[in-house]
Amino acid sequence: MIFLGPLYDWVAHTYSGRINHFPLVRLTFYSLDKTILYFLIFLGLRLWWRHHRHYRGQWGREILVWLFVFYLMLVFALTVFRGTYFPWQLQFYWHRPLSEINWQLWTQTAKLQQGQSIVDFIYNLFGNIAWFIPFGMLYPVLRQRRIGMIQTVFTGMAVSVCIEALQFILYTGITDVDDVMFNTLGALVGYLVYWVAHRLLHHR
Repeated sequence: MIFLGPLYDWVAHTYSGRINHFPLVRLTFYSLDKTILYFLIFLGLRLWWRHHRHYRGQWGREILVWLFVFYLMLVFALTVFRGTYFPWQLQFYWHRPLSEINWQLWTQTAKLQQGQSIVDFIYNLFGNIAWFIPFGMLYPVLRQRRIGMIQTVFTGMAVSVCIEALQFILYTGITDVDDVMFNTLGALVGYLVYWVAHRLLHHR
């Protein structure tokens, strides 16, 4: 780790023996550390672009763009690029059979529900929903023209399918239709939060 190494070492030394699912904590630290690195690269390029193009857009909207990019980078770091830090470390598995994809709804989730740890089930279900709520909230705000629920939810589903496909090619996770379903539901919940907030702010 480049940024969070000392903090992670302290957390690992203090809590690794007390937390049963500490690998999840490590994954979070590792993913956040990678996200900080690549976000700083994006931020530098973005500020250079604004200066070079003499862009005078609103800074409030610009900060939302930064938040959205940071959020997407973190999601992909947690799901797709969890085993690598730099692009040249990626390994591709092009010849995996499609039979390794879980096409049946609720199959993998049911296995986790009946497993030894309820934490895996809770994270798979509610975690996949929660991770896409910010997408449903921020995506319609950042579009130049107003879009509706269907386009927002469909775009969220497309991003989820992209994640699952990359997980399959890179062999970095279980490719599961349940994840797409839960991610899409999260995008829907996020859009409903955006819709309610939008109506409240514009009807004062």
